[in-house]
Amino acid sequence: MSRIGRQPIAVPAKVKVDIADQAVRVEGPKGKLQVPLPRGVRFERQGETLVAVRDSDAYRAFHGLARALVANAVLGVSQGFKKELDIVGVGYRAEVKGRAVIFSLGYSHPVEFPIPTAIDVTVDRQTHVTVSGVDKALVGQVVAKMRSLRPPDPYKQKGIQVVGQRLKKKAGKAGIKAGA
Repeated sequence: MSRIGRQPIAVPAKVKVDIADQAVRVEGPKGKLQVPLPRGVRFERQGETLVAVRDSDAYRAFHGLARALVANAVLGVSQGFKKELDIVGVGYRAEVKGRAVIFSLGYSHPVEFPIPTAIDVTVDRQTHVTVSGVDKALVGQVVAKMRSLRPPDPYKQKGIQVVGQRLKKKAGKAGIKAGA
């Protein structure tokens, strides 16, 4: 039996859960989400918790996945998810204009990044970007796309970095002595 799939999901009092045939709809103070369920996995409500149940061992690969997706949806609509980025480099900065983030990343032109509808982006001190939303996967995808605009350079550590990410710094070119 799946260790993750076995764990019950605690449903806060502010969150409303509707279990349908092949989807679970979750609604809370931060928003609404609908999680499609894989075949062979269903959810049962037991008091203030949700429990994932699989039909047979043939669906065991989806058991933990379905439970994790629904748990992330419950957490997202009650608390939300947030990731932070730091922009490192001389002259590198960002600003929010309407539903887009304008990045200056050392290219010959500013880079305009459109913000998806379910995501909120704030910029502090022109070099600190905070991405937040109710869908964990969408927040992570937006952060990955922003980071890909200027990934951290392994030599000078310049670029867009996720806060808390450890970067491996490479040594520069080894100096060759003349006349050796």
